Amino acid sequence: MTVSSYTERPIANTGAKADETDALSVPWSRPRPKRGRVSARVVSAVTILAVLAAWALSARLQLVSPVFLPSPAAVWTKFIAVARDGFVDATLVQHIAASLGRVFAALVAAVIVGVPVGLAIGTSVIGRGIFDPLLEFLRPIPPLAYLPLVIIWFGIGEPSKILVIAIAMLAPVALSTASSVRGVSQERVNAARSLGATRAQVIRHVILPSALPSILTGLRIALGAGWSTLVAAELVAATRGLGFMIQSAAQFLVTDVVVMGILVIAAIAFVLEFIIRRLERALVPWAGRE
Repeated sequence: MTVSSYTERPIANTGAKADETDALSVPWSRPRPKRGRVSARVVSAVTILAVLAAWALSARLQLVSPVFLPSPAAVWTKFIAVARDGFVDATLVQHIAASLGRVFAALVAAVIVGVPVGLAIGTSVIGRGIFDPLLEFLRPIPPLAYLPLVIIWFGIGEPSKILVIAIAMLAPVALSTASSVRGVSQERVNAARSLGATRAQVIRHVILPSALPSILTGLRIALGAGWSTLVAAELVAATRGLGFMIQSAAQFLVTDVVVMGILVIAAIAFVLEFIIRRLERALVPWAGRE
């Protein structure tokens, strides 16, 4: 039997052809049945509700003394009382305003210093040699370690509090900027130079727009570091602020105020994270699509 006679033989019936097709099919070529996808927001909501339910149940069964773990209802009642009557000579709004003022002032200072430092590290060998060791020296040091030295140098006023928070924010901003600058496509830089762009024009019109998504990510990380440093910074002769409120309540075992202050800080940080994500979508809609 020749090859041509074998290939030209007709299939006896359509059923045999269908069986042959099914026999030749492979598992990954068959369409998979669609499964219902679970939203991440639903999982997050269920997780938060489960944590709250476990907290309320442990408080109701008194598995832990209310002095150490107040119930959610007690924390909510204290939140209303502090918002209305205040705590340690200031209302909750005044504490929040004082903390936000320090964090945003430190963020502005960190951006003003950190972005140029990151650009110098990413675009210049001399800048990398000067600033990179300094950042690597500051980055692993906890704020409480250099807090006494800041107090000795700058006193116990507002500048020392803002400086402590700004130092904690500086490394994330500068390092994210430097990493994003080094990751800019060299083809874009060469194209701009071939069109006659100067070094300043390349940095302004090519490098900075390309690095902006990573810079905004660095700002998000810096805000987290700033909020974690806030409590330590407000130990320095503060009279208002969420960290000061938490420390004052902890000294007198007012645990419901401590838990309430922690939850308020977490809620503010969540709102700021949401705002920065929206700004990132508005300012750099091309991020992640290249």
